[in-house]
Amino acid sequence: MSAVSLLTVSEAEGEQRLDKWFKRRFPQLTQGHVEKMCRTGQVRVDSARCKASDRIVPGQTIRIPPLPDHAAPVVKRVSYTPADAKMIQDAVLWKDEHMIILNKPPGLPSQGGSGQGDRHVDGLTEALKFGYKERPKLVHRLDKDTSGLLMLARTDRVARALSEMLRHRNTRKIYWAAVAGVPHPRKGSIKYGLMKGGRGYGDSEKMICVHPAKMADYPDAKRAHTDYFTLWFLGNRISWLAMEPVTGRTHQLRAHIAEMGFPIIGDGKYGGSSTENMGDGWGAGIGGDLSRKLHLHARMLKVQHPITKEMMTFIAPLPEHMARTWKTLDWGENDVPLDPFGGDE
Repeated sequence: MSAVSLLTVSEAEGEQRLDKWFKRRFPQLTQGHVEKMCRTGQVRVDSARCKASDRIVPGQTIRIPPLPDHAAPVVKRVSYTPADAKMIQDAVLWKDEHMIILNKPPGLPSQGGSGQGDRHVDGLTEALKFGYKERPKLVHRLDKDTSGLLMLARTDRVARALSEMLRHRNTRKIYWAAVAGVPHPRKGSIKYGLMKGGRGYGDSEKMICVHPAKMADYPDAKRAHTDYFTLWFLGNRISWLAMEPVTGRTHQLRAHIAEMGFPIIGDGKYGGSSTENMGDGWGAGIGGDLSRKLHLHARMLKVQHPITKEMMTFIAPLPEHMARTWKTLDWGENDVPLDPFGGDE
């Protein structure tokens, strides 16, 4: 394209991120090129400046600057070993022609990125095609060291529908965690805002909690809400929590519960000292025979099937290191309510 043009988002394209729309319309463009055009104001949505991550809807008009005609360099698909293919296929809990539900192992990133290497769920989706031409698409993420339920869509239509459900909080996710100390009260809500560190606010890789009363003082902070419920505890040293993220901010559960003084076992980023915790709520290391891996697991997912409209509930078994901890502490997975927050058990 050698001239500026205006294109309208069609009903068939549906609601989606602007960068995804560009990649489908103009596959020769790289992600970096799209972001630069948005950053410099060359791309506009309904005449307004925009970000590559902004969501667009049918009927909106996109200003398209002159674009290169040549294709972007072919990116070599991340190769994977037969062992990796077996690992990711063994992680499939359920699938149909529309969706795949994984029980993601701990230590496996959802996507590539800074410091994540080449081995991640998104890079292994080639092994999850199961006869389809296209790879399934991630519609949300889990932190690298968090295990548990992860949804993938097998078509663009389903990806848009699931993304919409997540954005409007029409799904429910309950996580299990082992934390240092015992929260008081035993159940409650955490509503600290969250903002990314750096620029004078500490570690740039961490999320900083902001008291709800001070949100106006920090324009970069976003509101966040976590409900928690203490399912079991051992003295005053360690607790088994259920946590439900009402919002879905980066590192939300880890940052919120650590801010309360009860970091998740094995969380070196938010747990502070790794010294053995003696019950004061500090330190993410509990000592003894318990694993030092992160004890955070996406245990339950409730979602309406985007095509059949059936309400479905998925349960992910604990990863090996958490199962060992539960056995050591004599905690029974079936001895607690599936949904302690008032839903159906």
